[in-house]
Amino acid sequence: MKNKSVNARIERSGFHIPRSVQQSIPIRRIYKDGIFEVGGKFSQTWKFTDINYSVAGSEAQEEMFKAYCAIIGSLPNDATTKITINNRCLNRQEFQRAMMMKAVGDGMDDYRGEYNRMLLEKAESGNNIVQEKYITVSLARKNIEEARTFFTRVGNDFIAGFGRLSSSIVELDADDRLRILHDFFRMDKNAAFSLSLKQLMRHGHDFRDLICPDSMRFRGSYIEIGEGKVARVLFLKNYGSFIKDTAIKALTEFPRNLMLSIDILPVPTDQAMKDVQNKILAVETDITRWQRRQNDNNNFSAQPPYDLTQMREETTEFLNDLTMRDQRMMHGLITLVHIADSLEQLDADTDSILSIGAGEKCEFATLGWQQEDGLNTVLPYGLRRIDTLRTLTTESTGIFLPFNTQEIRDTGGVYYGVNAISRNPIICNRKKLLNGNGFILGVSGSGKSFAAKEEIVSVALGTNDDIIVVDPEREYAPLVRALGGEIIHLSAGSQNHINAMDMSRDYGDGENPMFLKSEFIMSLCEQLIGAGKLGAKGKSIIDRCMANVYRGYMVDYSGNPPTLKDLHAELLSQNEPEARDVALAIELFTSGSLNVFAHQTNVDMNRRIMLYDILDLGKQLKTVGMLVMLDAILNRVIENRRRGKRTWIYIDEIYLFFANEYSSNFLSESWKRFRKYGALATGLTQNVEDCLRSPMARTMLANSEFLLMLSQAPTDRMELANLLHISDNQMNHITNVESGRGLIKVGCNLVPFNNEFPRDTALYRLMTTKPEENHGDN
Repeated sequence: MKNKSVNARIERSGFHIPRSVQQSIPIRRIYKDGIFEVGGKFSQTWKFTDINYSVAGSEAQEEMFKAYCAIIGSLPNDATTKITINNRCLNRQEFQRAMMMKAVGDGMDDYRGEYNRMLLEKAESGNNIVQEKYITVSLARKNIEEARTFFTRVGNDFIAGFGRLSSSIVELDADDRLRILHDFFRMDKNAAFSLSLKQLMRHGHDFRDLICPDSMRFRGSYIEIGEGKVARVLFLKNYGSFIKDTAIKALTEFPRNLMLSIDILPVPTDQAMKDVQNKILAVETDITRWQRRQNDNNNFSAQPPYDLTQMREETTEFLNDLTMRDQRMMHGLITLVHIADSLEQLDADTDSILSIGAGEKCEFATLGWQQEDGLNTVLPYGLRRIDTLRTLTTESTGIFLPFNTQEIRDTGGVYYGVNAISRNPIICNRKKLLNGNGFILGVSGSGKSFAAKEEIVSVALGTNDDIIVVDPEREYAPLVRALGGEIIHLSAGSQNHINAMDMSRDYGDGENPMFLKSEFIMSLCEQLIGAGKLGAKGKSIIDRCMANVYRGYMVDYSGNPPTLKDLHAELLSQNEPEARDVALAIELFTSGSLNVFAHQTNVDMNRRIMLYDILDLGKQLKTVGMLVMLDAILNRVIENRRRGKRTWIYIDEIYLFFANEYSSNFLSESWKRFRKYGALATGLTQNVEDCLRSPMARTMLANSEFLLMLSQAPTDRMELANLLHISDNQMNHITNVESGRGLIKVGCNLVPFNNEFPRDTALYRLMTTKPEENHGDN
């Protein structure tokens, strides 16, 4: 069905023969905010993120499809919209600069070398493709001010529409848009792209000098780009009556540098109704003429030909879609350009793409002697120079979904495995999340401890951040020792002491530090005395004694802070009998056999990597030990915050803290303060169901933006599915899977992963918990 509206006419500028490579790039003017003037129109580009369409359940996929169709249905009538999927092969040098660890000369560069080799191997073993998605809108306006107002309104609509799909979308400025073209035309160049409009204007340079290739020749069926690169533009010539939603996914999974664009031209409803009614009238007229001819031949029982009958049904159905199903008429065009290093490879790749398209019932063809127009159409300029439009409805346009699976690749992040669908590395920077706290969940043997150790190694070798580990099973000591950390053994007979009364200068974070420390000591004493047995008088006495023992220390925070022994002595000096009762209750922990926390701290609390070994904490000392340890960690986090340093905290078997009211409450409060102070806390547990029985643990889990879920027990799977809204397809990735496989949640992204660390490395031997593989010092 042909549309004669102005919007559907081919967008051509006056014919001219370019005298330079720069002139073959149809951008006439650029603005700093990213608006381009091309072909007498203005265009703007937005970049949007992928969503997990492939692993979503059928109901979730249907909701995503409807949400995407709503975006298409809201596209403006007077503009052309181009959706572009840009596949570019991973640049090895770029990956090394952005992701790999640099040698420091601290005696651990061998470990860094092993880690870098593993990262590069994982990156190259995937499809080796970085996929980016853009949407470009172009329209004719009188001036830039009108265009800018229009793009602001459209951008707000995109933010709302893509937000319903859990896809983030950002507007690109001139530097970002030109970088896309630079990377396409100069993919063999490793020089970094930088744009300074003031510098260009000062020297009278053309911005196209920065992005154009050294040469470009348009042949009959391919393009020569620079030295040694060839490209070919294909277009969707025809497609079947039924197309699956995997067509675009199959085409863009081809492991080559390619760019695929979907041009969408909405037709105004009144014009669409008029066109369809005219088409129906034309079909009915053809059928009437055919019937009249049959009647003239006395053939009164003849049925109209199948093609006329089919056309009548299709046009009637199309009209019903417009009038009864709230569909819109669209004109669509799909073009694709792929690049190779030689003409032989290009021909082979073209055959492969044609075969992939045929498998999806899409017939692609090469543009003959229209390669320049095809290239200008497929690139995200905002132009359409090819006149091969197809008439579609909103839903038939939406079936060409640009979504597949989410990728997580943050600069300066930590490697967590490979995407189970695309096989690309998952590299996440938890510091960029609104809430960097997280959990690692999985049954015994699923790889929880290994995943935590792998993150610890990455942080220790790749950053200057501090690391604190709480180890209730004595699993992390070999790794911490190898990384040069401090190991603190906490037990009744330990020679390592931590002063429960130690207090950082910034302990109160703007509030009275004495108030918060008194509250902590009251909780500690109440736990020792018994729940509910420390009355109002006892709390007042403790508060008074705390003020007395800290009076000299809080002047300038120099010298040694008071200890529990000082508090005990101060309590005995009071006249009230309640003071002597409190002193007697805590005597076991001040001068008795469990006085490990009543001495001045004698371990190096300033070591960059620290491990608290709490395996030997007895039943009587466990709760007190966990409270004092958490308070010591909080002191360290506060001090690091003052110094502008990040702190990573790992608490293995975190369910132990939720078994007691006091430790649970203090952990919950500390968890919030960790996030506030820039620390990143991680809890590990296999007893998810036990944790979720605690309202505090449930809240902590629900509010964590980072979750690493390995194989889960059946009851835990149901709890997690309800809490995190995990689909049945996604649940398959945490159901009876091998060690190191599962789901990773980063913000609103939920991605299946597989993490297999090379076993023939010294790092693996340090991190593994399997006795038969661990040759390290345990």
